[in-house]
Amino acid sequence: MSIRQKLKRWRRRTAWFFVVLLALAAVGWSLLPRAELYPDDLGWSRVVRDRHGTVIHLSQASDGRYRLRSRLEEISPSLVRATLLKEDRYFRRHPGVNPVAAGRAAWGTATGDPVGGASTLTMQVARLRWKLETRDVGGKLVQMFRALQLERHYSKDEILEAYFNLAPYGGNVEGAATAALLWCGRSPDQLTEREAFALSVIPQSPATRHPGNADDRPRIAAAQARLIASLDQDDPLRRDPLAAAFTLVPPSPPPHQAPHFCRRVMRGHPAAALDTTLDLRLQKIVEEVIRARLDRSAEVGIVNACAVLLHAPSREVLAYVGSGDYHDRSICGMVDGLRARRSPGSALKPFAYGLALEQGLIHPRSLLVDGPLTFADYNPENFEREFLGPVSAREALLRSRNIPAVDLARRLAGDGLHGFLRRGGVSLPEPASHYGLSLVLGGAGVSPLELAGLYAGLADDGRRRPLVFQPGEPEPAGPVLLDKASRFLTLDLMTGGKDLGKDYEFSAAAPSVAWKTGTSHGFRDAWAVGIQGDHLLVVWMGNFSGRGNPALVARRSAAPLLFELLTRLGLPDRHREVPPGVRLTEVCPQSGCLPGAHCPHRATSWFIPGVSPIRPCELHRAIWIDGASGLRLARDDGRAGLRREVHEFWPPDLLELFRKAGVPRRAIPAPENGIASTEGLDAGDAPGILSPLAGRIYHSGATEEVPLQAKAAAGVDRLYWFCDDSFLGSSSAVESLGWQPAAGTRTLRVVDDHGRGSAISITILPR
Repeated sequence: MSIRQKLKRWRRRTAWFFVVLLALAAVGWSLLPRAELYPDDLGWSRVVRDRHGTVIHLSQASDGRYRLRSRLEEISPSLVRATLLKEDRYFRRHPGVNPVAAGRAAWGTATGDPVGGASTLTMQVARLRWKLETRDVGGKLVQMFRALQLERHYSKDEILEAYFNLAPYGGNVEGAATAALLWCGRSPDQLTEREAFALSVIPQSPATRHPGNADDRPRIAAAQARLIASLDQDDPLRRDPLAAAFTLVPPSPPPHQAPHFCRRVMRGHPAAALDTTLDLRLQKIVEEVIRARLDRSAEVGIVNACAVLLHAPSREVLAYVGSGDYHDRSICGMVDGLRARRSPGSALKPFAYGLALEQGLIHPRSLLVDGPLTFADYNPENFEREFLGPVSAREALLRSRNIPAVDLARRLAGDGLHGFLRRGGVSLPEPASHYGLSLVLGGAGVSPLELAGLYAGLADDGRRRPLVFQPGEPEPAGPVLLDKASRFLTLDLMTGGKDLGKDYEFSAAAPSVAWKTGTSHGFRDAWAVGIQGDHLLVVWMGNFSGRGNPALVARRSAAPLLFELLTRLGLPDRHREVPPGVRLTEVCPQSGCLPGAHCPHRATSWFIPGVSPIRPCELHRAIWIDGASGLRLARDDGRAGLRREVHEFWPPDLLELFRKAGVPRRAIPAPENGIASTEGLDAGDAPGILSPLAGRIYHSGATEEVPLQAKAAAGVDRLYWFCDDSFLGSSSAVESLGWQPAAGTRTLRVVDDHGRGSAISITILPR
């Protein structure tokens, strides 16, 4: 056989050999088993973001590493470009193993002249995925096999994404998203090109290129400079004179902001990434102000505080501070004080007033008794252990008087304050009889979060709704606990207070804030609640041990903290719109009643027509005085020197309260000849009701209002209308007042500004 024939046969056999080899390789390729791209036991960090997307908390994975998972489309194209340029320029072309690079590396090893590595990016994923030791030949072969296995079952983008999730970036930081956050302070899609090239060189030697170590930063800078130098001459980055000298300096340690808040949301939601309602800017302000306040109050033994800020209409939690310092063991800082139930002191009083307003027991200017009262075996006292005597409802609430609040709570219909609180979400395990009348003074434990839920309903729609910690959470709403008119009047009662003395001067910082304080029995807790616009802030000060402290007086500790926070937070204000069914009327400021002809002063007060109990003033009366003797006469008998004076005719029990309170009242002159009455004066003609007509039948629900009109005597300026002792409104003596009657037999009464009145009975049928 000739040499030519032998050569031809050898070529044919060689061709068949390669055909069979390729066939076997194809069969082997197709038979490669599928393996999961990530280990089953691989743990991921959990990340919590605030409402603006800022990361506020990053936890370590189960193996102690910071490792965030991201999609390839979330990675900056600059980082993808730099990584492929550094690690595997032919990544898109090879099947997992680069034969050219492998051959070059093998030749270098055989000749003792290394010319570079042969590890492709897919091989690096295989090494990281299976934790392979690839320093020897056997390990390298296994790595190549695994790389082929990955390429067989996954796309290039999936493998590249896995690399960016598994690659080490120095210390205990793994994954591009984690590196971008911790080393650059931003998300991976927002990396600058300089930052991307700096990060891309870290995985090649993560042990010696740790951005957190100052000694390693020059090594990173040198490696990125070499990588940039390999770019084309006309590449913008290479032409950037500052790119090669850029140094990667981490902005801050791993974020662990709002720890109590993050611990709460992470406990309830297993997701790796959590978006929340928290506003980090507001959170930092609240934390900063609380720390500064506690630094000043430590000298008097107040060492702890907590606060929660809500957006009332949405119930979203904007700031959440569970203690003065989470890391301070001496104050049990890790304990979340916002979840602890403690006595709220007087912080529940506004809800008793709101119910009393709704049930027609009072209006804002109603006169309440602040004096010694006994309710069976219960003898409540005021905080100062003194009494003011008769006070208006507004002043009683602003000054947080105990006696009027207990008396109102006693008079509430239905299930009273106890039922209201339970429907409002407060956990009261015992029946109302267990707490008794002390409930309105803080006789049951309430957590700051429960109190925030109650006040959020007062500031918004009057419904019980859960607080919202994550956007999109369901907001099931319960029935209305307090109607709109009563909520408006309650907030109006709570607004102001700067005219009450030096202990309230702090309220001048935010005069439009509706606020309330509470001091628990034994000076263990100091509370303050403030509503400004659509926002609600609850503050608690004290010690988690429950130790009493005379410095824990709410208006001197918690209230100043509340107003300092509101000033620093700069929350938007909002004018409260007067709801339908609430009107403004003139009253006598001394009695809280409709002013008569002899009332020397006038004030305005809100009221709910048909609900609020307002009657004509009988306090101020004109009497005749004998100029010579100074004695009171029953009538003008024509003697010389008579003069007419207006005096206040207080009932004896209220006069005694004034005396005990140290508030002198002008004495009424003694009667002449023992005459002890003012009878005999000309009473004049009472107004006669012209519309509606007595005895007639009317229908409720009519589209037109029933006009109320009366014929008044000479000298009358205003008429006041009542239905079953509930005030409907007032009109001038020559005008009518519209009325929408409810079904039933009604007593309609009109009183003029001289105190003279008349009444009729009418029947209202349902339509």
